[in-house]
Amino acid sequence: MNPNAKGALLALVAFGIFSTHDVIIKVLGGTYSPIQVLFFSVLLSFPLATLWLLRDTTSDTLLPKHPYWMVARTVAAVITGFSAFYAFSVLPLAQVYAIIFASPLLITILAIPVLGEKVRLRRWIAVLVGLSGVMVVLQPTQTELSLGHIAALAAAVGGATASVIVRKIGRDERTVVIMLYPMMANFLVMGSLLPLVYVPMPIEDLGRIAVIAVFAWIAGRFLIAAYNSGEAVIVAPMQYSQILWASLYGALFFDEFPDMNTIIGSSIIIASGLYIVLRESRSEGSETPVLRTRSRPETGIAPRISMSIWRSERKK
Repeated sequence: MNPNAKGALLALVAFGIFSTHDVIIKVLGGTYSPIQVLFFSVLLSFPLATLWLLRDTTSDTLLPKHPYWMVARTVAAVITGFSAFYAFSVLPLAQVYAIIFASPLLITILAIPVLGEKVRLRRWIAVLVGLSGVMVVLQPTQTELSLGHIAALAAAVGGATASVIVRKIGRDERTVVIMLYPMMANFLVMGSLLPLVYVPMPIEDLGRIAVIAVFAWIAGRFLIAAYNSGEAVIVAPMQYSQILWASLYGALFFDEFPDMNTIIGSSIIIASGLYIVLRESRSEGSETPVLRTRSRPETGIAPRISMSIWRSERKK
């Protein structure tokens, strides 16, 4: 098997595991607040994070070199985590994915003020077309936007913001610092809010939350392996396979079937995202913010960092 085929296969496995992880979030969201699910997900992720920390041999402190940017990234990650968990709890899976797929388009926009990236006319057109696909999914003139839709949009914006900040500071900050602060913030923020929403949780539901933490970890390892094996332009589009998993899981477990607006809007968003990825792969002077930060939105329950930052950390 050639490296690109291997990378694509590993990415497909990673996003399949992530999709299964999201199904469990949706199941638990029918009973528990996203605050409670997120808190225990982070809590049960700490043993895995400890293993990650033990592998880090860099001699340095855990204090960030760019504290203001780190605060901004941490806030974005906390918002993304809560918003994504809530959106998966109340919206059809395919609809949530369709909206979150807009995150790479938002990365392209945010890269202008944060990274100084120059976006040319064709990419602007692709971004605008992709965002019009989001409007097709939402249909704001025909249906009332719910808190779930707003949460999915917040997850897309927060994920894009966290990704662009990682791209800006990642070469200076240690990977463990980038990883640890969102986890700690989610633990503290969700823990402080937990008494307001806590519902007694039987052991089997705690087991499901443990599965969320383990699946996020395993999927993250597969995704890193995918980017190490294949080119980003091959691996990155595999994220869109989640819409297929969403359709399958939605039909099997939740009696959900994508409506025509979701199908058309998703197609527009995916097409524009693929165009941007292909354009960036051919550009030698670009910082390629989409390719280098392309992964799942940051939720703070497992290490999810830019693949280029992870690679540079490995070389130290």
